[in-house]
Amino acid sequence: MTDSPSPDAPGSAARTGDRIAKLLARAGIASRREIERMIAEGRVKLDGAVVTTPATVLPGLRGVTVDDQPVAAPEATRLFLFHKPDGLITAERDPAGRPTIYTALRNALPPGTPRLMPVGRLDLNTEGLLLLTNDGELKRALELPASGVPRTYRARTFGEISQARLEELIEGIEIDGIRYGKIDANMERRTGRNQWIELTLTEGKNREVRRVLEHLGLQVSRLLRIAYGPFILGDLPRGAAGEIAPVEVEKFRRTLGLAAQDPGTVRRTGRVDPAPKAEPERRRRLGRPARPGASSPRAARPAA
Repeated sequence: MTDSPSPDAPGSAARTGDRIAKLLARAGIASRREIERMIAEGRVKLDGAVVTTPATVLPGLRGVTVDDQPVAAPEATRLFLFHKPDGLITAERDPAGRPTIYTALRNALPPGTPRLMPVGRLDLNTEGLLLLTNDGELKRALELPASGVPRTYRARTFGEISQARLEELIEGIEIDGIRYGKIDANMERRTGRNQWIELTLTEGKNREVRRVLEHLGLQVSRLLRIAYGPFILGDLPRGAAGEIAPVEVEKFRRTLGLAAQDPGTVRRTGRVDPAPKAEPERRRRLGRPARPGASSPRAARPAA
């Protein structure tokens, strides 16, 4: 094993480029955290020498291998919407043998689509919008609570709840020692003790929406995510995928402070509302996705 070039080595030549972990994430190899683990395990090499630190600065990926396989130059960032059905695991494989999102994606994505990573997770029984990208840097930026990217859900619940009680969630809530950040919750419509509630939050703790609603004494019978940042599920059929136009991806990357890149070819797109929505009972407090009919980034038509 040889030491990797240190980005802080005294007397080293002027540095240009990016850290190897960032370059590999941009190339879609894995998330930065996963790449750091690969480096710690000695799986990443530069010109045959094991890379020992994810802070190694390189101008590009020439000579870099992962598991002794050369790494291809990064492709342009691609971002897909996927309407995840319930009953699928958000993972590449499941030890219990349950079907995963990749089972459905084999038929949902067009031929030649690069390896895609899910942005965050939707649990087994949650359906709706799941973003997929080949850009590990974009994936990480979208997932970090510090980025403040809103995620919007609709929940069908049973039980007694008032709009005033829901409004208290804007201050956040602590459940079993876990602090959940502010949630903008609105009653959409009610029939007896059944109601649809729309919730927007900017973090994605495990089963957060379900735990908060159950803590309020509600039973959740259906949960779907309808928006992630400016990207809206629309009328994308269950199990189908559509691609966001590259120019829209590039605009969004800039809002996250990520480096600019060639946006590539712009594709035709379309989206409409996935389900009926009632007029909210109060003004929105958090950043919200555009309502159906408003201008928003659009997804390509699903692959046939």
